[in-house]
This record gives sequence, structure tokens and C-alpha cells, in this order.
Amino acid sequence: MRSFDLNLARVFVLLYETGSVTVTAETLHLTQPTVSYSLAKLRRHFDDELFRRTGRGLTPTAGARRLYEPLQRALADIDGAVGQADAFDPGTMAGRFTLALSDLGEATLLPRLLAAARERAPRVSFIVRPLDVDDAEHQLRRGELDAFVATPVLTSHRTVRIPLFHERYVGMVAADHPRVRGDSVTLPELAAEHHATVFGPNGHVVPRAVLAAHGLLDRVAVDATRFSMLPYLLEQTDLIAIVPEYVGEVFTASHRVRLVRLPFVTEPIEVALYARHESSRTPSQRWLVQFMAEVLGERVSRAQLPPYAAR
Repeated sequence: MRSFDLNLARVFVLLYETGSVTVTAETLHLTQPTVSYSLAKLRRHFDDELFRRTGRGLTPTAGARRLYEPLQRALADIDGAVGQADAFDPGTMAGRFTLALSDLGEATLLPRLLAAARERAPRVSFIVRPLDVDDAEHQLRRGELDAFVATPVLTSHRTVRIPLFHERYVGMVAADHPRVRGDSVTLPELAAEHHATVFGPNGHVVPRAVLAAHGLLDRVAVDATRFSMLPYLLEQTDLIAIVPEYVGEVFTASHRVRLVRLPFVTEPIEVALYARHESSRTPSQRWLVQFMAEVLGERVSRAQLPPYAAR
């Protein structure tokens, strides 16, 4: 190992985590030919192909998978010892980050994030893209995103998942709904109403799954693409929708809608932050991940209280 350059280890770890020569070169401020040359040296050193090119980028071989954890751990120890996180001072330095959020995230989480950023990091700005859970991990790997927030559990070895908080689901109706009058709804009452649901790339599949489980999909009057349109729809109709509780609370503050308890307990969902592995983040991305985890993870959802705790 005396002839092994530790810079090659960093190239290897980033290639493994990003699956991209281009993103690795950009992260390390190298040219693509330099990264390709380093990969060739790695292949010779380990006598292994290490990565095979596929339609989704570079796929690690079994040999690469065995090498990744010890090399990644060694680099993390070295970086920690020498303080490689070159100071990103959010109070004085500019940063521009690209995030992917669902429309629910834009309506509920983004205002909190921006309010905190204006106070702690006034020169930081954000670009927000629509969340597509089927492609978000690949966008992160390609360097098109710095982070994203989602509810589905995604398991790519090239990203880390940081839990933020838990949510449960509730019913939402117009404030003056003609039939649903109390603070809860029974299963027969739910079956008698017509429903508004959402189908799209945001990852919230529970509402339709619940209706399907109780044989109520034929009661769906409208299947829209965005949760954020539901309060506008419900306050003008007698429909009912199943929504995450925190989102519903936000909607009740600005629309003529109210929340009702459902006649069954849904499994709480976990909202999580996804980012690259720490070793492949830039100093500003390290700050961003810590900042988002602190700000968005502060909320304690009622899903963490006993079911239907007193309001």
C-alpha cells in the first residue's frame, strides 16, 4: 500500500457514491480525463474492473462493494482529523442550493426553512424543484440536487436517509360540511361520502391505499395531481380527503376547512431528508444537511403522541 495514493481512494469513494465520472470530477474540482485516469490506476492496483458502465451510470462490481466501506471509513476518519470541512460560514458566505420537495413540502416545510435561513444564513438562496420519487436519487447522484425530502423509504447505497419527523393521516372537509359535523367520522359515514384523492410522483400513497382497503375507491369523485389544491376544492364542495395531519393543520389556518379523526388508525409515515454520503458532500452541502435536519426535525407530530391525543 506504500504506492497507493490516498487521492485515489477519494476518487473511488466518490465514483461509488455518485456513479458518475462527471459528478466526481466536479466535486473534486478535477477534469473528467483526470478522474478516468485515476479509475484506470485503481483498476490496475486492485486488479478489478471495479465499475461497469450501465444505462444508470457506473455500477460497482463485487470487488468494489468489498472495498467501499473500509475506504469510506478511512477517508471519513482522515477528514475528521484534519478538519477538511473548510469553514462554510453561513452568516457571511453565499450559497445556492437546489432542493426537491413535494407540493406538500413547498406549502409546509419550505416556509420554515426559508424563515430560518433568512435569520441564520442571509446570503443563502434556494432553487426548489418538483419531487419525483422515482428519479430523485438519480438527480442527487448526478449533482442536479443537493438534497430532497420524501416519505417513501429509498434504499440506494449512494444516498443517506436522515429521519425528520413522523406524521399520521386525518380527514379534511369544508368547515361547513353539511353532513360531517363533529370532530370525527365513522366508517359508514366515510363510505357514504365522495372523496378527493391525489395521484402523482410525490410518494403519498396511503390515502388511496386506505380507501382501497375499505372498498371505497368507487367513491372517489376527483383524483388530482397535487395535495396543495385540496383545500381550494374542499371548501367549495362536500367532498372529503385524507391528508397528513401537519399539512391539514397548515391548510386550516388559511382555508375554510377543518380536520376530523378517521375511524381507523393509519401507520404513521416518516418524513426524511435524503442527501449524498457525508464524504462526498461539499463543505456547503454539509452545512445544508445539518441545517435542514435541525430546522425541519424540530417539529413533534401528534403521531408521536397517543392516538387522538387531546388538542
